[in-house]
Amino acid sequence: MSDALPACPECGEAYTYEQGALLVCPMCGHEWTGAAGAPSDSPGATDGIKDSVGNLLADGDIVSVTKTVKVKGGGGGVIKVGTKVRGIRLIADGVGDHDIDANVPGFGRMQLTSSVVKKVAP
Repeated sequence: MSDALPACPECGEAYTYEQGALLVCPMCGHEWTGAAGAPSDSPGATDGIKDSVGNLLADGDIVSVTKTVKVKGGGGGVIKVGTKVRGIRLIADGVGDHDIDANVPGFGRMQLTSSVVKKVAP
C-alpha cells in the first residue's frame, strides 16, 4: 500500500502518475510536488533526482551530457554530447524543469535538466 500515489488534490481522481519530481493528474492536468502527499523515505525536496538512465544523482557528482543542448540567452551556443560537468548541485527551485546547477566548461554557471545528463563513475 505504500507504493500507491495519492489522489489529485484538485479533482480527487486516483489516476496520478509521477513525472520527474512532480505528481501529475491526467484528468485535470494539475501538477504538484509530492512532498506533502506522496510517500517518501527522505524529506528533502531535491532527493530522488535521477539522470537519463535512472542513476540517482547527488551533490558533487560528475555527469556527462548525453544529448546536444542548445543554450538560450547569454550569447547562445551548443553544449556537445560527451561534455563532462564536474561538481553538480541539485536544486529544487530551478527555472522550468531544470534541477541541476553546474559550472559547464566553456559556458560558465548554468542550470541543466537531469534528463540530458548521465552520471559518470569517479
